[in-house]
Amino acid sequence: MTDAADPRPRGVTAKRAMYAILAFQIGMAVVLAGSDLNGALPQLFNGPRAPAMDAPVAPGDQVRRFRPADLPGRPTRTDDRQVPIPDPGDMPSRLRFTDDAGTALLTGTIAPRDAARFTEWLATQPDLTAIRLHSPGGSVQDALCIGSAIRDAGLDTVMEPGDICLSACPYILASGVTRTVPNDALVGVHQHYFGENTALPAFLAIEDIQNGQAEVMAHLDTMGVDVRIMQPAMSTPPQAIYILLPEELVDYRMVTPPEDDAPEGDAPETDG
Repeated sequence: MTDAADPRPRGVTAKRAMYAILAFQIGMAVVLAGSDLNGALPQLFNGPRAPAMDAPVAPGDQVRRFRPADLPGRPTRTDDRQVPIPDPGDMPSRLRFTDDAGTALLTGTIAPRDAARFTEWLATQPDLTAIRLHSPGGSVQDALCIGSAIRDAGLDTVMEPGDICLSACPYILASGVTRTVPNDALVGVHQHYFGENTALPAFLAIEDIQNGQAEVMAHLDTMGVDVRIMQPAMSTPPQAIYILLPEELVDYRMVTPPEDDAPEGDAPETDG
């Protein structure tokens, strides 16, 4: 005999209670996810709360908002590390290769399949000795492949005053047999997107990012760069860039120290 106040079978009542609890849990998950997204979306679309690229860089104040399309031109002020960044309109939408007396200039965005183009072009340039870089970055995978081709060819990498090498570009810079960066050039690192769909944010592409970061670290280690450089890179979101100071470039071995600063044990041997 059932309860007169509730003529429904007990099984039906229990099932509805379970559905109600499940609906409540799903609702709470949606609220919590919405709360997280509410905090993340402004940074995803508007960038982090950091100074613009035209703000001077100083130790401990090296993170700047970064969108390659918004890179401004700036006057030279080497006393506070503010250096000129050319109008991005002058930057090719994919890498351009030009040779000038044995030094090739690679300038522009690193686009997908640029590595194949570069490898084919490099095979036609037997007299090259160095690669000069001036790029806001781009495809990480192509940068790694270009870097490997540069090391295989035994070439040096260089930058000149006012040049930039940001985002994926430092992985090419790292590949030179010797690497030279003047104090008034800019080298910057940050997090990357990996995988075929580069529009996916980090929280939707964890596996791709982990695999990609492992590949980047292996590349840097092979090139003789200290993988500690990945600490500021991995802590700086893709909408920002961490500008490496000259002393950090030396400390992380991103640049080749002058011979006078090399350890005594590394001095070349001489006959006699």
